[in-house]
Amino acid sequence: MPTAHPSGWAHADGALRGPHWLSAPEDPNALLPQLWSTTAEKTDGVLSVGGVTLPDLVAEHGSPAYVLDEADFRARAAAFRDGFADFDVFYAGKSFLATTVARWVAEEGLHLDVCSAGELLVAERAEFPMERVGFHGNNKTVAELERALTLGVGRIIVDSFTEIERIGAVAVELGRTARVMVRVTAGVEAHTHEFIATAHEDQKFGFSIASGDAFEAARRVLATEGLTLLGLHSHIGSQIFDTSGFEVAARRVLALHARIASELGHVSPEMDLGGGFGIAYTSQDDPQTPADLATRLGKIVDDECAIFGLERPRLSIEPGRAIVGPSMCTVYEVGTVKRVALDGGQHRTYVSVDGGMSDNIRTALYDADYSATLASRASGAEPTLSRIVGKHCEAGDIVVKDEFLPGDVAPGDLVAVPATGAYCRSMASNYNHALRPPVISVRDGQTFVVLRRETVEDLLSTDVGA
Repeated sequence: MPTAHPSGWAHADGALRGPHWLSAPEDPNALLPQLWSTTAEKTDGVLSVGGVTLPDLVAEHGSPAYVLDEADFRARAAAFRDGFADFDVFYAGKSFLATTVARWVAEEGLHLDVCSAGELLVAERAEFPMERVGFHGNNKTVAELERALTLGVGRIIVDSFTEIERIGAVAVELGRTARVMVRVTAGVEAHTHEFIATAHEDQKFGFSIASGDAFEAARRVLATEGLTLLGLHSHIGSQIFDTSGFEVAARRVLALHARIASELGHVSPEMDLGGGFGIAYTSQDDPQTPADLATRLGKIVDDECAIFGLERPRLSIEPGRAIVGPSMCTVYEVGTVKRVALDGGQHRTYVSVDGGMSDNIRTALYDADYSATLASRASGAEPTLSRIVGKHCEAGDIVVKDEFLPGDVAPGDLVAVPATGAYCRSMASNYNHALRPPVISVRDGQTFVVLRRETVEDLLSTDVGA
């Protein structure tokens, strides 16, 4: 049986060879276009995004920094809007949300999914049309529900029997009607190309279809004053690259939809298929276009509806990562380069940067793969398998596990990591009292601050000690 290395996965046998899909490039200065936003390009080795070179951006705004390509974000939002023309497309705000981004989402005609009072507050601040907002979460407080109903959010996704009672009570007290969807677990979990249809009811989200809880939840919603049932909501996973898992889930969710219509006399007008559409983090990833996804998902639902003799409900999806993920990169400054001698005459090159797990926890948390490039100059050096690490007091503080960088990378160089739009800033922390980086939007050669860099005053503002 394989066992974990006591110092962590990064030290396991074979780690020095890198993953099977990573090979040394002919030119370590070149970009892989599929990993970057559409305006990213290199001139004489210097990376620019939105017409702004990263050295110039760092000179103005400092390092590290998240760089958000506005034109690319809007184009990806529009691609989902147009590709899913007969769906409602909810941008998943948990991936990355700021007032500016919420306004872009509204201007591109998308809906917005939020899952906390804070995210709802940003939507309110951006004057987002509340009828186009959905409110998720497995433990919404009375205060959150009161605010959501007072603002007139378009739908609330219910996640427990307690919450059904809670929403109903708040709705009656406020004299409102809450439009709700029942989140169900269909017994399908999707991880890239593996679809396993058993043993995935053990999670905090949703009502199990298999146990009967989902049907009972729908019955209680219909019986509760102040609530109206819009339909069922299903989410099967993240970073999904084909639609096989959706097919299995849709069959089970539509069977429940049909049972609710038959036994409870309610034909729900809507159904949400969730999100989780994959993006390219490395050369091994090959995502589908929104138009292709829409065609395939629509056909899956149409085929299942025909089997059950049902009219197709109004469908919705919730892309977040698929829109903002590729639209953002993170730029760092190299602080040290260390070539560590290992057993058997092998070496590992560690490239330490001025950020790390405080601005991108996904590598440590999910064993996520990322790519990187030298962003500030051209190099004629041979490509060297390197590991980009952060400055935090953790052995697992790794930003990019394996990447071929030029062998002469040195302190003062800039490196950039693509596809960091989703969850990196959203999950950023002040670990080791780090200051969270800014988000700088770029477009047509101009920079705009979306979120400013934290300051020492911000850091100490909650420290009330003498």
